[in-house]
Amino acid sequence: MPPADPTAPGPTEEHATPGDATSAARRSRRPLVVAAYVVVWLVLALALGLGQFLGSSRAVSVAGHQAVLNPDFSGEVVLLTGPVLPDLRVDSGSRIGVELQLGKTDASSTDALFERYGYIASQPDGIRARLAATVVDVAVESAVRGALLAAIPVGVWLLLGPRRRRELLRRVPTWQGAVAMGATAVLVVGLWAPWEDGPPEDTDRWMTLGAFLGSQVPIPEEAADLEVRGDVTTAQTRRLLESAVDTYEKSKAFYLAAEEKASDLDLRRPGPDESVALLISDRHDNIGMDAVARAIGDAAGATAVLNAGDDTSTGAEWEGFSLDSLTAAFDEEPYDERRYGVAGNHDHGDFVRDRLVSDGWQMLDGEIVEGPGGSTILGVDDPRSSGLGSWRDETGLSFDEVAARLADTACEAAEDEGEPIGTMLVHDANLGDEALRRGCVDLVVGGHLHVDVGPERVVAEDGAVGYSYTNGTTGGAAYAIAIGSKIRRPAQVSLITYRDGRPVGIQLVELQTNGRFDVAPYVELDRD
Repeated sequence: MPPADPTAPGPTEEHATPGDATSAARRSRRPLVVAAYVVVWLVLALALGLGQFLGSSRAVSVAGHQAVLNPDFSGEVVLLTGPVLPDLRVDSGSRIGVELQLGKTDASSTDALFERYGYIASQPDGIRARLAATVVDVAVESAVRGALLAAIPVGVWLLLGPRRRRELLRRVPTWQGAVAMGATAVLVVGLWAPWEDGPPEDTDRWMTLGAFLGSQVPIPEEAADLEVRGDVTTAQTRRLLESAVDTYEKSKAFYLAAEEKASDLDLRRPGPDESVALLISDRHDNIGMDAVARAIGDAAGATAVLNAGDDTSTGAEWEGFSLDSLTAAFDEEPYDERRYGVAGNHDHGDFVRDRLVSDGWQMLDGEIVEGPGGSTILGVDDPRSSGLGSWRDETGLSFDEVAARLADTACEAAEDEGEPIGTMLVHDANLGDEALRRGCVDLVVGGHLHVDVGPERVVAEDGAVGYSYTNGTTGGAAYAIAIGSKIRRPAQVSLITYRDGRPVGIQLVELQTNGRFDVAPYVELDRD
């Protein structure tokens, strides 16, 4: 047979072979097949993801308790407090709901616990943000797991191929197929476990808080829809709830009024070439002051926040509500990218630092970084730890050793750059004394003393001028904890002005226990 002519025309449509037609048909169906696989995968992923979501639980800290969160689609937030205290529920405002089973708490008495409930409820933004973030994390994790699990049967189906699938289908009527199908059914039923008891039916009567307490107790508008499980009828429980409502009202009224007044304060505003940082310290769990501090910063045109530590009383996980509140207050522009902090002596352990880092705070650790207004900033956690008493415990490096290392770091950088470090942020301003003595830092700021000190002018050995400044307690704390319906002593924040990358002035703002604000004169940090 002579070789085919390569220039000859190919087969026309009339002369196309059956194989060509079959291939063309397969190619035309390919997008539909791919789309079918995608649809099957999506349906499986959705079903498996929903199953994962509804079966998930997550440990969280709520109102000073270790708690377990279970998401659902009830559209309600249900707080299960245990056998002694009343359960509560409220509409979540969406189709998604959660059940929170409270665990242990460190509260010394039931009275103290309910006072804490009322206080925390008056400033709910932090806890609300933490719970919402937790539910989102669970949803994302469930969706990823569902997508991966759904890919398994689709992938196995594709890997088997048409020929092997036909062989397996032919074996279904055989005894081997029956055994395989039976084993699969047993596995599914075993994982499903339908014989296990489901959650007990909720036969208890729920009633609104107003109906439970009676008409003699005024109910805040925000709590009008809050429901209490109706099987708690003791006088002791009613008294506790009345106390919580009273604390809620007093806390919300005091701090809301302070926030409104702070927004109208006559504060020095930054010039065109200046920027302002808000300095806070020693909050000691007083979440009521967070919105007030934010309002002061906004009124002064602040764009950064410096946190000098002691956000908690012991650094325990139950105090996570305090850190959540702090983050919620400064989690938006212009502060969201300029939040600096150190841990204080009461923020003992890793919890406070780790939580704030996970929430986006730049926790300083002995390295020089870019600070407010184009300046440089250096800081480190306090080397001490304290309980609720007056004792102190040195851990690791001593206070003096940390101060010496900070001075060495600052001076090495000052020598390289030809100018001092702009700001040293520490919990106790005494940690910066050595760096000031050697002329390696413009300004050292801290807290710890619960009263303001300075700004104190320090002339270094080489004639350089620096300043040391201590902010009072932002939480209005008399001791190591500031939870209460109002501040226990004057609460302070400070406003630091920067120009050309260096701190140039400080203004103190103080909230008195009677709700009055005192604004100190702006103090220039003169280096001449």
